[in-house]
Amino acid sequence: MSEAARRAEIWRVAGAVCDPEIPVLTIADMGVLRAVRLNGDAVEIDITPTYSGCPAMNMIALEIETALEGAGFGRPKVNLVLAPAWTTDFLTAEGREKLRAYGIAPPRKAAGRRGLFGQEQVPCPRCGSVLTEEIAPFGSTSCKALWRCQSCREPFDYFKCH
Repeated sequence: MSEAARRAEIWRVAGAVCDPEIPVLTIADMGVLRAVRLNGDAVEIDITPTYSGCPAMNMIALEIETALEGAGFGRPKVNLVLAPAWTTDFLTAEGREKLRAYGIAPPRKAAGRRGLFGQEQVPCPRCGSVLTEEIAPFGSTSCKALWRCQSCREPFDYFKCH
């Protein structure tokens, strides 16, 4: 296998690791997987947390190691890379759709001044209504806020922009 093919396969295997907090998303969907490097047989992976102190990063690193070992690539060195900082812009279009289908409102792109002042319109992931309101700034995890739809009356998490 050529080095390029090997790197692509390592990216595929590592990228298929699911986020432990949102199991419908892979780390590739989230843009957390940043780089794959090869040095002979040694594999090095760079990942970036969605926010500083994210408790899922240790589990993600362990899952990457397990997945690559299981695929015959040996134990990789997994580096936590903080710069450039992760933003919700790194989420793929497929990842955004997976969030919505799972019942979590994906982050809005370019929220603009309304987002800066907490006046975002967040569509309900269930019925699509924009008649929604924030209930609490934190939802089931620190990276999500708790919202409620005024049309279908269902609560939902909103993956906060950052």
